[in-house]
Amino acid sequence: MRPALLALLLLGAAAAPAAAQLPANFTRAEPSPRVDTVPAPRDVAFPGTMQLRIDATDLQRRIFRVRQTVPVPRAGDFVLLYPKWLPGNHGPSGRINNVAGLTVTAGGKRLNWVRDTLDVYAFHIDVPQGVKSIDVEFQYLGATAEDQGRTVMTPELASIQFIALSLYPAGYYVRNIPVQASVVIPRGWQIATALRPASGGGAPAITYKTVPYDILVDSPALAGAYFKKWELSPDVTLNVAADTPDELAAKEETIALHRRLVEQAVKTFGAQHYDHYDFLLSVSDNLGGIGLEHHRSSENGVKTGYFTEWQAAQRDRNLLPHEFTHSWNGKYRRGKDLWTPDYRTPMQDSLLWVYEGQTQFWGYVLDARSGMMTKQEVLDAIAATAATYDQATPGRSWRPLIDTTNDPVISSRSPQAWRGWQRSEDYYSEGQLIWLDVDRILRQQSGGRKSIDDFARAFFGVNDRDYGELTYTFDDVVRTLNAVHPYDWRTYLDRKVNGLNERAPLEGITQGGYRLVYTDTPTDWFKSGEKKGKSVDLSYSGGFSVNTSTGKVTSVIWDSPAFDAGLTVGATLLAVNGRKFEGDALKAAIKAAAGTKEPIHLLVQSGDTYRTLDLKWTGGLRYPRLEPTQGGNGTLDALLRPLP
Repeated sequence: MRPALLALLLLGAAAAPAAAQLPANFTRAEPSPRVDTVPAPRDVAFPGTMQLRIDATDLQRRIFRVRQTVPVPRAGDFVLLYPKWLPGNHGPSGRINNVAGLTVTAGGKRLNWVRDTLDVYAFHIDVPQGVKSIDVEFQYLGATAEDQGRTVMTPELASIQFIALSLYPAGYYVRNIPVQASVVIPRGWQIATALRPASGGGAPAITYKTVPYDILVDSPALAGAYFKKWELSPDVTLNVAADTPDELAAKEETIALHRRLVEQAVKTFGAQHYDHYDFLLSVSDNLGGIGLEHHRSSENGVKTGYFTEWQAAQRDRNLLPHEFTHSWNGKYRRGKDLWTPDYRTPMQDSLLWVYEGQTQFWGYVLDARSGMMTKQEVLDAIAATAATYDQATPGRSWRPLIDTTNDPVISSRSPQAWRGWQRSEDYYSEGQLIWLDVDRILRQQSGGRKSIDDFARAFFGVNDRDYGELTYTFDDVVRTLNAVHPYDWRTYLDRKVNGLNERAPLEGITQGGYRLVYTDTPTDWFKSGEKKGKSVDLSYSGGFSVNTSTGKVTSVIWDSPAFDAGLTVGATLLAVNGRKFEGDALKAAIKAAAGTKEPIHLLVQSGDTYRTLDLKWTGGLRYPRLEPTQGGNGTLDALLRPLP
């Protein structure tokens, strides 16, 4: 052996860590076997039709009562599953904790059930010989307080989600399990769903046509005492339930904008992937808000004032365009790794920057094209997004956009201490900025002959009236873009989505006819966000936001002056420069400190600790907006014009 090699080996041996020294009688545990006893889903027919009956009349206690009859193929171990991985939520968010009172019987005799030791969403039932079906009963306990989750029932409204109100047999693709559902609602109420009633019968007990289980759970219902319907097209209905009849007083010109939304969407995508479509919109301060997509419907919940204070409801006017877009993007065209054969198989979310990012993009485009929002409102919304990801998301220096597609599983939208540094579901709005730039590239590279509208028709506008699922991969996205106009789309998207990028993807703005600027006057869009959140948003004026009602600090940007001062989310701001905290007074102090060397003194409380912090910010009030550079002739202007 050569001396040099021997020296290296001896050096390595000397550097090796010593083994842990443990007593001779140190007891070592061994893992117990882990065997999954739940049958895997198979693409075979389920032998029979499930019957599902939901009683939604216990309004004051907010309890849904569920009865199911489930055919069983054979005696022995039979497994029922509660949906865990929920489409649209992109994660394991099934509310199994709300299920109570589970009983199983056959021929009137009670059968024992055992919860699976590995999967708490699975229930094993020992089916006796000769039994052809079992009867299952349980209650779904709706939230009765704000800290229990979304409110799904009030004395005037009910959000009836079949995916939360049913069990299904393991071992089958859910598309192969037939089910006939019926719903009992209070007398005098109305109900809407993408399901259609079977012949005969009506409220208060409605029986629906038999459909596959996946279509059932993708077809929630909205019921209420105060209800109104508008036909937006021969195929699309706007169904609205509200706290009071006054909230249903929509002007005809407002409904006309909703009709324009449908018209512009169909023109944009070039096909319809539904036989009929039902918007299910609740206008309520009591029912929990929601924006959840389905193939032939969408669950949309907004606060009161949607119709009666239309001008002030800027933020709510983007909800329906976004969720309607999902009928094409997310429900029909769906990431291949996201599609699963049942609701136990984990979803993989790697293409959410298309699913949600492009839907976020199209939502605002359709807002402008339909008039649901004015062009200026849309530009102001884009400015707010651009500023957030360029100035208030320093986490981009360590975490690529693609990794945020894991957040539905990692954090399940739980509160964060340092949102801009940790990052969250940024694939939505940063994805939107990427697709803005894709449109810019297509228009400029093709000399104005091609745009993202061509991509939409090629990617989404196939197989008119098909409402199955057509899956896609990253390669399919690249291939379609190249068919619209050749470009190195693979490298471009890989860099934007998978790489670390110091700056946000603003080229669709900065090379599309606008620049992002900051002024001391907020846009109406920015002000509407402050009003909706009851906050003072100083993200670009020191780096924090405060709730004006409670004084609670709701956000602090990493490495901002507020961060350097020691301000944290959850602290309570008590005083500004020795005076009791008020939102306007805080803004006035920020403005007065502009151009000086004097810090702003903040008295804050964290638990039982009081501190005085010095906020060293002398830049005054700063609010983002877009400033035109091409006189209305840029690619962004072209994108937002209505289609003829």
